[in-house]
Amino acid sequence: MIRNVLQVGDPVLRKKCEKVTRFDGELGKLLDDLKETVIYEEGAGLAAPQVGVSVRVFVVNVDEGYFEFVNPVFVWQKGEQTGAEGCLSVRGKAGTVTRPNKVKVVFSDRKGDRYSLVATGFFARAICHEYDHLDGILYTDKAKDVRDAD
Repeated sequence: MIRNVLQVGDPVLRKKCEKVTRFDGELGKLLDDLKETVIYEEGAGLAAPQVGVSVRVFVVNVDEGYFEFVNPVFVWQKGEQTGAEGCLSVRGKAGTVTRPNKVKVVFSDRKGDRYSLVATGFFARAICHEYDHLDGILYTDKAKDVRDAD
């Protein structure tokens, strides 16, 4: 099901999300809905709070593939990259944000199995952007500038 994406100003976007403790059909449905919605919206990622669910879950859909992250934790971050970002919850705007160039993250899948992954470049940027949503942070909080998107 394609879900409505909350927009800046909605208080849910500013809450620190709760850890997932139940790996069940409800979580699977949320992940399925996030995937459908991010594809429909043509985004690079989408976090659960962006659809009004305050849990530590996000999806990323980039050249490297489609990934689901449940209860993600950064192990380390290296390097630096600066580039343009937008957000499905801040429509029509873009900003320049500096993020790590390489990250290692551990996370669970929808069944509760734990994995680790190393990402670089845009993949790392997307993970960091979505991870921030889990702590109530928007890219506009970190951007050097925010302007109308082209």
